[in-house]
Amino acid sequence: MQFARLSLIAAAVATLAACGQKAETKPAAEAGAPAEEVVKIASVAPLTGNIAHLGKDNESGVKLAADDLNAQNIVIDGKKIKFEVVSEDDQADPKVATQVAQRLVDQKVSAVIGHLNSGTTIPASKIYADAGIPQISPSSTNPAYTTQGFKTAYRDIANDVQQGTALGNFAVDSLKAKNIAVIDDRTAYGQGIADEFVKAAEAKGAKVVKREFTTNNATDFMAILTSIKGAKPDVIFYGGMDAQGGPLAKQMQKLGLQAKLLGADGLQSPEYIKLAGDAATGTYASSVGMPKDKMPGFKSFNDKYKAKYGEVQIYSPYSYDATMIVAEAMKRANSTDPAKYAGEIGKTNHNGVTGNIQFDAKGDIKDGAVTVYQVKDGGWVALETVGGNTPVAAPAPAEEKKQ
Repeated sequence: MQFARLSLIAAAVATLAACGQKAETKPAAEAGAPAEEVVKIASVAPLTGNIAHLGKDNESGVKLAADDLNAQNIVIDGKKIKFEVVSEDDQADPKVATQVAQRLVDQKVSAVIGHLNSGTTIPASKIYADAGIPQISPSSTNPAYTTQGFKTAYRDIANDVQQGTALGNFAVDSLKAKNIAVIDDRTAYGQGIADEFVKAAEAKGAKVVKREFTTNNATDFMAILTSIKGAKPDVIFYGGMDAQGGPLAKQMQKLGLQAKLLGADGLQSPEYIKLAGDAATGTYASSVGMPKDKMPGFKSFNDKYKAKYGEVQIYSPYSYDATMIVAEAMKRANSTDPAKYAGEIGKTNHNGVTGNIQFDAKGDIKDGAVTVYQVKDGGWVALETVGGNTPVAAPAPAEEKKQ
């Protein structure tokens, strides 16, 4: 009898369990919905260290783009796509960058937005190329990145040839510089932009009276600046990032150096002004792209970005656009498989936050803009822009044939 009662209880429990499972079955409408596919997009930048503010800016642009894409309920090859951002910290270190790149290949990410620095982007690019994973850097400007022959390497900003030429011309034509001192941080970015600046300035007739070097972790520039002071330059050009540029400006002021300080996009950030204090006033620096108030999509982007992440530093509009370019390429190919959609990136004609983006055969943006700014009244004020793409109207949709 005990056995019989147990059998009846077990049968009742089984019946209830079966009823419960039946209640959780998806309704017919939901059952017919597209299956979901998670697509991993990697964001790689320094998230720790003295330029983490720039790395997090890059990362935030990618995350905002992923949020906007997911809100569109995109369907590719019959599957609803959910974009997931995989963030990695390369610490602005080339060795760490290659380790991160291999880890992302092993995770089978579908695309990489990054890296931030040229010195990390370039060595990592071979690993992505060997794996066939598309990479778009929103901030690496050294020309070597896109001259390696990799079909997977792109950037959606101007390179250092464009930027260095604009800066060299500005130094001579606008600042009337005749004698120039040059300092760089010996990184692929810092040395690269300094070299391009020197070529352009010398071609215009300026003379480089001092060439000095430092590191991307230095904070004391007094010995270098004392040496430069004796050469009496009109302009001091610094090739490096804001983390060093701020202390450099302060120490120039302390030594009473009257030369104008000129830098590139690594300096042109809100953080530089905070670090340099009142010594920032009068600093000149270029940045890739149009001024923010001239970017066709910046206002809408900035409203969303500010609500989630705070103040835009430099590159987040470009990392946002890069992510959108990847998604558009996937849609055109009707596939999230890098082997199938990678070729579509080269055909990009994207009207983004920063303007119209198209790529040349090497993977560089066509006619990338460079803008020169000056610090006035506690902020960066645009002075002049060279190059740049305005939005291009999309072709009208073909008229549907009447049945």
